[in-house]
This record gives sequence, C-alpha cells and structure tokens, in this order.
Amino acid sequence: MDDRKLTTGMGEECGVFGAYDMEGGDVASSVYYGLFALQHRGQESCGIAVTDTYGERKVHSRKGLGLVNEVFDEETLDSLKGNLGVGHVRYSTAGGTRAENAMPLVLNYVKGTLSIAHNGNITNAVELRHELEYTGAIFQTTIDSEVIAYHIARERLKTKKVEEAVKSAMKKIEGGYALVISSPRKMIGVRDPFGLKPLCIGKRDHTYFLASESCAIAAVGAEFVRDVAPGEIVSFTKHGEKSDTSMSIAVEKQARCIFEYIYFARTDSKIDDVNVYHARIVAGKALAQSYPVEADLVVGVPDSGLVAAKGYSEQSGIPYGMAFHKNSYVGRTFIKPKQSQRESSVKIKLNVIEEVVKGKRIVMVDDSIVRGTTCANIIKMLKKAGAKEVHVRISSPPFLYPCYFGTDVPSNDQLIAHSHTTEEIREMIGADSLGYMEVGKLKEMVGELGYCDACFTGNYPMKVPGKDVSLAFE
Repeated sequence: MDDRKLTTGMGEECGVFGAYDMEGGDVASSVYYGLFALQHRGQESCGIAVTDTYGERKVHSRKGLGLVNEVFDEETLDSLKGNLGVGHVRYSTAGGTRAENAMPLVLNYVKGTLSIAHNGNITNAVELRHELEYTGAIFQTTIDSEVIAYHIARERLKTKKVEEAVKSAMKKIEGGYALVISSPRKMIGVRDPFGLKPLCIGKRDHTYFLASESCAIAAVGAEFVRDVAPGEIVSFTKHGEKSDTSMSIAVEKQARCIFEYIYFARTDSKIDDVNVYHARIVAGKALAQSYPVEADLVVGVPDSGLVAAKGYSEQSGIPYGMAFHKNSYVGRTFIKPKQSQRESSVKIKLNVIEEVVKGKRIVMVDDSIVRGTTCANIIKMLKKAGAKEVHVRISSPPFLYPCYFGTDVPSNDQLIAHSHTTEEIREMIGADSLGYMEVGKLKEMVGELGYCDACFTGNYPMKVPGKDVSLAFE
C-alpha cells in the first residue's frame, strides 16, 4: 500500500527533478508539475530553487514541510524567476523531519552558488561529516546531502569546471544517490556507479529535464530521451548536453534497487528499459506459479498491489476484481505517531466493497509485509465483509535485513519476518495461507538488469556500516 510508512514502517525514497531552458524561459511551473508527478516518492517536504543563467544568477528558492500543492501556489511560482531550476520531494531517510532539512540545499561559496537535490543515502556520511567539521565546516542541517554539497564546493576550488569537482566528490562518497545540481550556468545530473537510484533525461523544445522517473518527464509534456547511466555525470548548458561516463567503470557489476520495480516507482514509469507495469505483472504471475490456490477472486491492495494481482489472475485463471475503495483525500497515515492511530487510519482510508467479497474465497496480493499491522487489519476487514477465505500473496520476498542506501526499511527488531516463520506470520495476520515471492524469481521481473536485493538476502553490493561484505548480488 502507498501508506507504507504510516502503517507498516516502509518509507518512500525521495524524488528529484531539474529543468534547464536554453532560451531563457522560466521553469518553476515545469519543476512544480514534475514534482507533483513524483509526489509518491516523498510527502514530508518539498522545495524548488531557480536561477537565471542569463541575468544576475541569483538563486531564488522556496521550500517547506508538506505536499507540493501545500507548499506552492500560483503566486509563489510566479515569484520564482529563472530558466534553471532544481526541485525535490522528500521522505526522510537520514536526518529528521525538520524544515531546515528540506531540499534543495542552496550553498553560497566563493565560486558562486550550488543548489542540490539528492535521492539516496550516503553510507560513509558520518566519517565524511566529521572530517569536514574538523577543518572548520559548519553544518546547517542533519542530512547527508549537505556533506555531498560541501565536498563538491571544496573540490570546486581546485578544479576549472564544476563537473570535475563532482567527479572528485564521487570518489569520496559511498552509497546510493541520484543528484540534480545547478551551478550558476549549468544543470548537472549524477547517478551512483551501482545505479541504485534512478535518474533519467527528457527534452521539450529547448528545455532539458532530469527526473527520478520517466512519469515526471511525461507530466511536463516532454519526450523521454534516456536513462542516466550508472556512474555517469551529465551536464546541460546553453550549448547542449555533455556526458562523462568515466565513473561508470568504478564497479564491476551494477545494482539497481529491486524495490523500485516492486513498489516505489509509479506504475507508468520505465526505469533502465524495464517497464514497471510489466515487471509487476511478471511478479504476480510468478506468485501464481509458486503458490497456486483454489479461490473465487484475486484482488490487489491499492495502489502497488493492483498490477501484481492482475498478473496473478492472468496466470491462475481466477477472475480479477476490485475489492477496495481507497479514499485519496485522507491524510497519509504515516504521520500518525501511535500504533492505535495507525490502525484506525487504515479503516478510514481503505474500505472493503462488501458485494464483491461476500461469500468468496479471496486471493489478496500486496507488495510487502514489514510489521504486519496493515495486512492483519485488511484481512479482518475482508472477513468482516463476508469473505470466506483470504489467501495472501506478497510480490516481494520477506524483509530480513536493513537497507543502507535510502530505502527506509526499519531495523531488524521491527521486521516481522526477521523473528517469525512464514507460518507464524500467517497465523499472526489471520490469513488462510501466505506466500512470498521467491528470491530466485526476482530476476524474472528485470531480465538481465543487475539489481540489489540486500534487504531480502543480506548480500550488499558494497561495504555498509557495521558490515564487511564483498560484492555479492544479482
């Protein structure tokens, strides 16, 4: 479900967006619509920073806590004059829910101004921060993105071009990241060498765009050009696009986050030539092959379970139906701090359509179980509405390990699968049967694409805090 953080503990990543109009037109409204299309990636805070590459090159920014349409209005957007803009929607993965942690970060230094929007998590941020602090750096936020900005600024003092400074900083920072950066005259996109975080390029007339997902490129009426390659630094100026792929060879294998395809990305997006809708259909079919059951109806938990449910239906021959009405106007449940409030919020936001499920054996498909609270509540609702049986199918393997790269998977003691068997979980949530996606079948979703499944296997693609692991992933 899209209420993962609130009800189960799974949080979103962040979304980044950039626009550069080579003819000098204002881009704030385009950045706004791009962020609106990426709202599913973070609802905690958002921001836009713009500059005029043809004028005084002063950065104008607005950011705050809340959704995109809560922080920005028409008057605000009209005041953000500039042909180069960077935007961000945030769900906190490192650093707390504080207004000063909202992005983009705007950094003024001797070479001008940097605006930076970051999706991901830097695994060596603590040591890099301490290193900077002991040389006099003063931090204004608690987020790891500020560490990146400082390193780029410091390296820029030694280089002729900002792209070279970015490359030098990339050699120091470790983890998963997609960056959209604006300097006084350039827009720069950066993707970590493993490709853990997605980033793509679009174009509309004389305007270039960078976005976390292709759905945001479509939202501004632009044409999708291509994905930024893992390890690539791409820059845009009034002269067009330039690319540096020398960092792409920094790792032997690539490791896209498999959970982008299972849950995070919007269904209409395409990441690294893999259609998200197709990947979820494949996941549902794999579940039907692994865990067949006699039932009358297959239903998906909105929104991320719907497509996998359709795949299960197609493979099994069991009819697909809509058993839930989702109230999109209720505030997202993850803002409710108490477990009791989480539970009541589920009932407010999701209602069972009794006529659909009464007297039927139901296969209920969802993308994951983290704590188990949401799943148990939905099963209770289905059975109260008259469902005879509820067979749960999950389009991801059990969460067993934390993520260090920007996906807010809770600590082990909060992961229900870490301390309980599948049968114990089935009993706890009240399901008649329970089946998880098999780890070995994840590759069917993405084909030959290298991916990271460490939250299921513990095979991290790089050394992570507290662990000394070698490259080991699909």
